[in-house]
Amino acid sequence: MKNILVTGGAGYIGSHTSIELLESGHSVICVDNFSNSSKEVFDVIHDLTGKYVTWYEADVRDVEVLRDITKTHDIDCVIHFAGYKAVGESVENPLMYYQNNIDSTLALCEVCLENSINNIVFSSSATVYGDPQYLPLDENHSLSATNPYGNCKLFIEHILMDVQVAHPEMNIALLRYFNPVGAHPSHRLGESPKGIPNNLMPYICQTASGLRGQLSIFGDDYDTVDGTGVRDYIHVVDLAKGHVAAIKKLTTAPGCVVFNLGTGNGTSVLELVRAFITENKVDVPFAIAPRRAGDIAECWADPSSAKEELGWEAQYTIVDMVRDSWGAQKRMNTSETAASMPEAV
Repeated sequence: MKNILVTGGAGYIGSHTSIELLESGHSVICVDNFSNSSKEVFDVIHDLTGKYVTWYEADVRDVEVLRDITKTHDIDCVIHFAGYKAVGESVENPLMYYQNNIDSTLALCEVCLENSINNIVFSSSATVYGDPQYLPLDENHSLSATNPYGNCKLFIEHILMDVQVAHPEMNIALLRYFNPVGAHPSHRLGESPKGIPNNLMPYICQTASGLRGQLSIFGDDYDTVDGTGVRDYIHVVDLAKGHVAAIKKLTTAPGCVVFNLGTGNGTSVLELVRAFITENKVDVPFAIAPRRAGDIAECWADPSSAKEELGWEAQYTIVDMVRDSWGAQKRMNTSETAASMPEAV
């Protein structure tokens, strides 16, 4: 494949994936409304790769814009990142999540079918497993969700499965992410959300920087190693490389395939915070807060299917993740370089 349409390509995962695609010889065409990201990310991608991303400022729900893009470019594959992604916000405003995330997918599918774009990689999530019945989670685990964000991912998976059944020429990879953290090793790209962070790592970084007074850890009474929630944290570069591997898999015409992208290791919130403090030699004040609606106690992956079928395996460690996250945050904090650090989410 050559021409890859990336929705949400200016975002945290999308920007890192764009780098890996370019470095693997693909051309990247991005559509993003920049509601929680920055156009300057494309300048950084060019600096790091020597290659350009062709980008369009638009909402993926706009079918006519998508039609125009597909008329201009001979698209071989779509990677669909665009969508709202905060669990807590989805509980507070479920209709906004359903309207945005599902409508954008329907628009994208419509245009793909019209233009015989037969390869789609979808940015799904381990939230589709709901409250785990066993660990580690494999792709055969029953599906459910505990919050509207997870429901969006689950509904979209079903939509894409149904589309593939109705159109057997379609090849679709559903990639179930666990918990992306970290930053590009150059520290030129990282997770830098607008406003108050919804995800743990940027909040840790901003607290260590003094931008936030303290970190709130939601719950210390779970049945886990230290009472705090346990997750499978995966470096964003590993995750990005998983998308390149998925595209290669689609060239074999597999139909609809599902893969977990995780490390297979669970780390508690306290363990992550302490690793951050130890590796980076900084203080992160924190306080225990009540459990957050929609959260589960433990979640980590069985990534063996991705290793066997995609030839993909996570390489980065927790130490790498906390080091790169802090490196990107420090670069952003430095006044003379802050302007070159885009807000990629």
